[in-house]
Amino acid sequence: MTKEQHSAAFRFIVMIGVSNLFADLTYEGGRSIVGPFMAQLGATAAIVSIVSGLAEFVGYALRAASGFAADRTGRYWSLTALGYTINMLAVPALSLAGSWPVAACLIAAERTGRAIRRPIVQGMISRAGKLVGSGHAFGLNEALDAAGATVGPLVVALILARHGKYGVAFAGLLVSALLCLIALFFTQRSYPNPEKFEPYSGVLASNFPTSYWLYLAAAAMVGFGFVDFSLIAFHFHKASTFSNSWIPISYGIAMGIGAITNFFLGRLYDQVGRSTLIASFLVSSFFAPLVFYGSAVWAVVGMALWGLGKGAQDTLLKAAISGLIPVNRRSTAFGIFDTAFGAAWLAGSIMLGLLYERSLPLLVAISVLGQLASLPIFFLASRAKSVH
Repeated sequence: MTKEQHSAAFRFIVMIGVSNLFADLTYEGGRSIVGPFMAQLGATAAIVSIVSGLAEFVGYALRAASGFAADRTGRYWSLTALGYTINMLAVPALSLAGSWPVAACLIAAERTGRAIRRPIVQGMISRAGKLVGSGHAFGLNEALDAAGATVGPLVVALILARHGKYGVAFAGLLVSALLCLIALFFTQRSYPNPEKFEPYSGVLASNFPTSYWLYLAAAAMVGFGFVDFSLIAFHFHKASTFSNSWIPISYGIAMGIGAITNFFLGRLYDQVGRSTLIASFLVSSFFAPLVFYGSAVWAVVGMALWGLGKGAQDTLLKAAISGLIPVNRRSTAFGIFDTAFGAAWLAGSIMLGLLYERSLPLLVAISVLGQLASLPIFFLASRAKSVH
């Protein structure tokens, strides 16, 4: 590897990260108020949680098909551009939603766009990560993601404080959506063939290794127990934990923690290894009792742990599996992985949404225990055969 190759890979990661910064600013800004917005449109807690879970499932289920299509056709950038366009434009369109079913369809559309582009972008980043370190590559990209996800809710909070209308807040996110698409255009023009960072070596893999499937199973446990922020925001609104303008700020705090920890967790993963992953999920699994039972101060602490867990999902899991799969099947592997995660997220969201109205203590217990159950599986995955 030459210095020029390393620099080119690093620049690509930064440029795609800037695109993702504006992307996260857009959809995470919108996501920070989806819960109370749906409630305003007449949705119940169960509807909010189920809609969020279904949207996430759609957003994850399509990733297997998207990743497979990209690997088979080689049309990485075309599919990526399509995904970003749908992903970005669905968010400001929520300003036009007059009922919760319409809002639900737009939320699903936003997740669909993200599903199309996510495994392909992860595959491209994994190629560049071969030159700069997988943990560093995913950590830096997710840090930029989380930076946008921090700013987005704050922008939304500012708009709400000034105008008090959710529709105006959603419409305001059109600016960042367009900036994302412009940044993506320049990234594609600068790096039309990112597969050159890690050329296909000709290695064939008819089956993924055991360690991959163990990581998938462990991640599914995390997804099952991980409460979607829409339900958390619904609770903050119903319990008056925060005012309407402070609910997105609490989400911004979580994303800010993610922005800081993603970068350092990625670097630590490259140096220490998979024990970083286990420790991160152990600590983050205790967010539920804090956000559902704590005062405003403890709820902020809980959201910080929630942000740590979200960052570990996006950074460490992808870094862990990227080295297990040959480059020609990596987008497919990311897609299958995310589809399984999304199915578990849907099952958990339905259960947790129904439990919210019936037994909050049981909801909290299932959330914590579901995530803790992943830890021994992660340990087995780290010890399993990891060659393809």
